Amino acid sequence: MVEEESDLKITYIGHSGFLVEMPECCFLFDYYEGELPKMDSEKPLYLLSSHSHPDHFNPAVFDLLKGQKLAGGIFSKDIYESRIKEGIKKWFVEPEKLYELPLEVKVETFRSTDKGVAFLVTVGNNVIYHGGDLNDWIWEGEPEQENHSMSGRYQKEIKKLAGRRIDAAFVPLDSRQERYYDRGMLYFLEHTEAKKVIPMHFWKKPEIIDRFLKEHGGYENRVLPLCKPQESTWI
Repeated sequence: MVEEESDLKITYIGHSGFLVEMPECCFLFDYYEGELPKMDSEKPLYLLSSHSHPDHFNPAVFDLLKGQKLAGGIFSKDIYESRIKEGIKKWFVEPEKLYELPLEVKVETFRSTDKGVAFLVTVGNNVIYHGGDLNDWIWEGEPEQENHSMSGRYQKEIKKLAGRRIDAAFVPLDSRQERYYDRGMLYFLEHTEAKKVIPMHFWKKPEIIDRFLKEHGGYENRVLPLCKPQESTWI
């Protein structure tokens, strides 16, 4: 039996930035830094930014996209409109909303545990999740009550994804959390049916992915270590 060729290409740009290419259009998530791969200039592209933190939204991206056919920008409402290039179609989104956009694109938003939103993007049969800064941000030395509240808010959002089809998910895995680094990723893996889960937000320390896979055997087929700039895969 010959497997059908995938029509979903993912390229890692850097930090939490990814390019997702589909037959209908492309999506550039949370550009921060790095070189963009060569793209079909005639294929419509949506630019998405989950929130205003500088490691998730960099206005320099507009210069990098000169000549590209932009379908529009999807920006968390905490990003100032004055920072957006004039002349492009734009949507400022809020948590817990569903937006139906041109090219039969649906964008569902979730409430971040930090700032802004997480995205669930559906185009035809392809479904992509990008967490932004939605994570179980537990830190050493923080009051127990605050950490407990954080976990509760994170779990509430992820439970909304239970049983939903997700072809690829981008989820934070941040070594700065020390012994708590794996909490958000583990909960996501255990409570969603995402086909492939791609770690992000690891601050140029991709070895944290190897550590996770060594400490949590059994996820090798779902956790995809796409961590070198310009590295691509088909889903």
